Amino acid sequence: MPTVQNPVLTGFNPDPSIVRVGDDYYIATSTFEWFPGVQISHSKDLVNWRVLARPLNRYSQLDMRGNPNSGGIWAPCLTYDDGLFYLIYTDVRHWTGAFKDVRNFLVTATDIEGPWSEPIYLNNSGFDPSLFHDDDGRKWLVNMVWDHRAEKNSFGGILLQEYDPEQKKLVGPIENIFPGTKLGLVEGPHVYKRDGWYYLLTAEGGTFATHAESVARSRSIHGPYEVMPGNPLATSAHDPTLTLQSAGHGDLVENADGSWTFAHLCRRPLSNGRSILGRETSLQNVEWVDGWPRLTSGGIVPLDTFEAPDLPPHPWPETPARDDFDDDTLSIVWQAPRVALDDEMLSLTERLGHLRLFGRESMVSKFEQSLVARRQKSFHIEASTCVEFKPETYQQMAGLVAFYSTDNFYYLFLTRAEHSDLCLCLMRCEQGNVSFPIEKEYPLDGCEKVYLKLTIHDGRINFFYSRDGETWAAAGWEHDASILSDEHAVPCGFTGNFVGMACQDISGQRNHADFDWFEYKEVEG
Repeated sequence: MPTVQNPVLTGFNPDPSIVRVGDDYYIATSTFEWFPGVQISHSKDLVNWRVLARPLNRYSQLDMRGNPNSGGIWAPCLTYDDGLFYLIYTDVRHWTGAFKDVRNFLVTATDIEGPWSEPIYLNNSGFDPSLFHDDDGRKWLVNMVWDHRAEKNSFGGILLQEYDPEQKKLVGPIENIFPGTKLGLVEGPHVYKRDGWYYLLTAEGGTFATHAESVARSRSIHGPYEVMPGNPLATSAHDPTLTLQSAGHGDLVENADGSWTFAHLCRRPLSNGRSILGRETSLQNVEWVDGWPRLTSGGIVPLDTFEAPDLPPHPWPETPARDDFDDDTLSIVWQAPRVALDDEMLSLTERLGHLRLFGRESMVSKFEQSLVARRQKSFHIEASTCVEFKPETYQQMAGLVAFYSTDNFYYLFLTRAEHSDLCLCLMRCEQGNVSFPIEKEYPLDGCEKVYLKLTIHDGRINFFYSRDGETWAAAGWEHDASILSDEHAVPCGFTGNFVGMACQDISGQRNHADFDWFEYKEVEG
């Protein structure tokens, strides 16, 4: 059987929901404030994966303008029943402090690539909803319930309610079927049925170092549920030396040969404990022992490798390192914080072979930025671009960005200064505090094209510029890349670092920047 290195989905790919339809496997992962919402990856062999779709691609399905950092899409659930794909998702509008303002929705499609339906509203009671299709034809929604009262456990248990596909709404009583275990912080529920038992998988212990995946079962979907002896199914909380940390929040899938696979999130932190790649997705083999799912490897430790089922190999074409922007649509690798990649933000046709970004709000805006970026998927990368920009005021900026959120980013950009019609600056934002410029400005008067580059090696980030694309000079000194991580966000975060291009015009004139190409390379450590 082929052996694959974990994680199988590298870079920001948390909260996996896995489903098999015939010979095809699909994993849906959270995208938080990044648009389009929900990332669906596709494989035919559990070894080779490609990003196939992002279903929530219009504002009528998902409007995140104004949502907080690490708000938006939390823990989607992708299922399939009787010719129809079901996607359940949460849109989080506020999550810090006593209250969680969340809305849960359902969209459907006959084809995984869409089009996906307009959303059906479900409830607001808590996050991480998932849908279970029972063998008697009934459908059940489960989600954690948030209890804002000071004297109560905020993670108040798992709610169950029936979903009526004819009426397209939840019906019947709401039941709290599972309070969680001593691990605490019960969330991320999924329900399965096997040999007359209903199995409930839940994420517990929080999504950082003490994260785990718990299992309980009952003869009735309504409970009571007994916790698995020797629970949890998987965790890395007991061993900080493991490569895969924060293991938990997962989903089970049965393979065609009757074997089972567990998909779960994990982290690979740097030596300082920060996870610049965010939470990723790994796979583990599972077998059933005395009516309970157990890791095939024995114990509860998530393995660095996964033994895939004996399926025909099915590699996908590699994504080119360089995007020359020659097509009339953007590659699926690109996303934007909160807003659609539409004509208000960009054009691929106004100047052929270039991505034109129209300047909008500042880098710290949670409403309408012009920022196009892709995930950092390796600890050692190089990202570069070529930009043409003619700023008329210091309020106009364009350039290369390493972006975790509006509170934590680096921005190497062109602008106008009193001493120069075109100059290069470096901006740093850490925990909401903007330093601008953090180093000297570099005059570039008379330069039509400017080449910009950044390199990230583990926790170090460096910036460079060039007038001709061949001779490079450092733009300042080395900086701390690990500020671009969940652990350094305030109060914490749930995403990962992106690299990309941005353009601002806070004068409101919509001055544009033209990017000739963008190159993303994973390099030797």
